[in-house]
Amino acid sequence: MAVATKTSLILATISCLLLFSSMQIWKNWLALSNQQTLLGGLLGSFLFSFTLTAIGNFETLLFGKSYNLGLFPEVFLALVVSVSAAASVHRVAGTSCLLLSLLALLYINKYSQKVYTQVAPMPALIGKRKKNS
Repeated sequence: MAVATKTSLILATISCLLLFSSMQIWKNWLALSNQQTLLGGLLGSFLFSFTLTAIGNFETLLFGKSYNLGLFPEVFLALVVSVSAAASVHRVAGTSCLLLSLLALLYINKYSQKVYTQVAPMPALIGKRKKNS
């Protein structure tokens, strides 16, 4: 279900704040075992997705619907924020966050290409045709 850009910005920002604060509150628990450390990296990759969504919605409101996110600075900023938050929990969580965020970025890009690209019509060929002799 799609929501308006302003609503999506608010929801993504609230999700970012809640996820970041939850990661910091549960920092000691997330660093206890290997599985919990990987969970910290997964939560960091979710933080990346929410941060990227919030940045994209903010720039859409600021610059208009035709504005596209770029690799630098938008994606890079969201990646630095999420990896830093996960690395503050545990270094392995930061590494797994980086890998999972890049994987999420790949799927976000594929979905965006599928939904938002427009197929250009084929130009009509005008000219003489040779007769088959």
